Amino acid sequence: MKKTLSNLCCLFIVFQLTAQTDSLRHTITQILASKDATVGIAIEGLENHDTLSVRGTGHFPMQSVFKFHIALAVLDAVDKGTLALKQKIRLTKSDLLLNTWSPLQRKYPEGNVKISLKTMLSYTVSQSDNNGCDILLRLIGGPAIVEKYIRSLGIQDFAMQVNEQQMHRAWDVQFLNWTTPLATNALLRQVYTGKVLSPKSNKLLWQLMTATSTGPNRIKGLLPAGTTVAHKTGSSGTDNKGITAAINDMGIVTLPNGQHVVITVFVGNSKENEAVNERIIAEIAQATWNYFVHKP
Repeated sequence: MKKTLSNLCCLFIVFQLTAQTDSLRHTITQILASKDATVGIAIEGLENHDTLSVRGTGHFPMQSVFKFHIALAVLDAVDKGTLALKQKIRLTKSDLLLNTWSPLQRKYPEGNVKISLKTMLSYTVSQSDNNGCDILLRLIGGPAIVEKYIRSLGIQDFAMQVNEQQMHRAWDVQFLNWTTPLATNALLRQVYTGKVLSPKSNKLLWQLMTATSTGPNRIKGLLPAGTTVAHKTGSSGTDNKGITAAINDMGIVTLPNGQHVVITVFVGNSKENEAVNERIIAEIAQATWNYFVHKP
């Protein structure tokens, strides 16, 4: 496998590719050429092992992508018997912070209700609920526990130091939770191929990711209707200089022939608007689909 280095708008982009991925590389170069953003990409065919990366080792803020990692740590605890999917978690009003993305808070504004761990996972992964995320983090012992667990799986390009509430306090805090596109793909591959969780927990996780309701205009945006995409999104705000730190999506796409493509796209440090940032991800996913579907 060759590594080539090309210069795009004075920024270095590293592609890891086989000779056959030249067409995909060319299309991605065209997609990125006019965009004022730093984009990290990792693509891998699970069955045929074709790979391509753009800034694959770059450090990008995860934002809510880290809820996938949290879910992994929670389900690992379930597999070990220290937690149970049926166990109830009591919500108080103080658990349900305002001014944050939380379908859970909208449904139970006064708290005073018990929610199963399985339901909490659904809110956190499928709906990207920020309150649900922090409740799960408290349940398993905090961000450091998740970081230690992910690193125990051999994923070293990963840091997690703060929760959602802490990320909302100051702009720079979000950068304490970072990973790389290649590390994200490596973790997705491990989990999807059954090397991390029990079969039952693995099945549940991919059901939750397939049910993701956020980011419909990202990986799924330009793919054929009905395409199965198990994914997790992440989004930052935009600062007073017009910079968006993170518009992210990562997951696994099922192709018409039943094979799969792992794809991570992190759009960072962007001066583009939200629609353009999401379109970058959608066009890269579409180009990836076309390459793998029509590959000789």
